[in-house]
Amino acid sequence: MKKRILTALLTGLLLLSGCSQPLAPPASNEKAAAASQTEQTTSTKAAHSQSPNGKQGSYPTDDLNLPRVPVELVKAVDGDTISVMFEGKKENVRMLLIDTPETSHPKLGVQPFGPEAKAFTKELVEQADKLELEFDIGPNRDKYSRLLAYVYVDGKMVQEALLEQGLARVAYIYPPNVRYVDKFNDLQRISREKALGIWSVENYAQEDGFHPGEQDGDAQSKTAATGAASGESLEPAETGAAGSAKSGCSIKGNINSKGEKIYHTPESPYYERTKEEQWFCTEEEAVAAGFRAPRS
Repeated sequence: MKKRILTALLTGLLLLSGCSQPLAPPASNEKAAAASQTEQTTSTKAAHSQSPNGKQGSYPTDDLNLPRVPVELVKAVDGDTISVMFEGKKENVRMLLIDTPETSHPKLGVQPFGPEAKAFTKELVEQADKLELEFDIGPNRDKYSRLLAYVYVDGKMVQEALLEQGLARVAYIYPPNVRYVDKFNDLQRISREKALGIWSVENYAQEDGFHPGEQDGDAQSKTAATGAASGESLEPAETGAAGSAKSGCSIKGNINSKGEKIYHTPESPYYERTKEEQWFCTEEEAVAAGFRAPRS
């Protein structure tokens, strides 16, 4: 009998001990845990959200510390092209992932905001103490043999500066040379929302290029006046005026039915029968304008 009573008492004590441990955390702890999780999620989102100045907070490419090649400036060719001394040779550098309006197009001539883009790039590269190139993981040259690179002046990327000013659009996206395309797209979006530069005229800058016809006459006149005021002097070899070669300029630039831009020197076999759409004084000048030599 005593053993039965003792067993019952022990069983009761064990049951009471088990019930004293809660099966789930108190409601207050649940709320605290949920609040903590929400706070972490919010913090994570905030790290990738826009900062007060409209820029993205961070990008995976921000701290890559990739090698850059110091170069010596020769001249600014256009808003998105410069000429430099690279490995002992004079080379034209086409800036990756952007496109600025033309200042020497063989058919369109000076496009709106082209002179502004060229003047902006010219000032940056000419005043820089250190000029550097950064290459992507893909081809380092385009079909015109120009170097393809990200250009830095004293540590600041020129492509970013042009996009921030609304003087360039994101373009020519050819993988794998797309390292900074996400950041560039965001900078372009911000400039477009602020209606800066090329984005100040509706439908002027589009995915397939620039459409000056969308710009009204007053705006075009203003752009032309700005180019003249900035000292932008366009010689016949740059304006593309057919049949008006200036003294000493005998290289003919022609665009064939496929849209290929080809230049012909007097020694070229098809020189005499080639219709000039643009004159050049040197082959280097023709290459800088996007023309190539005829294939032999």
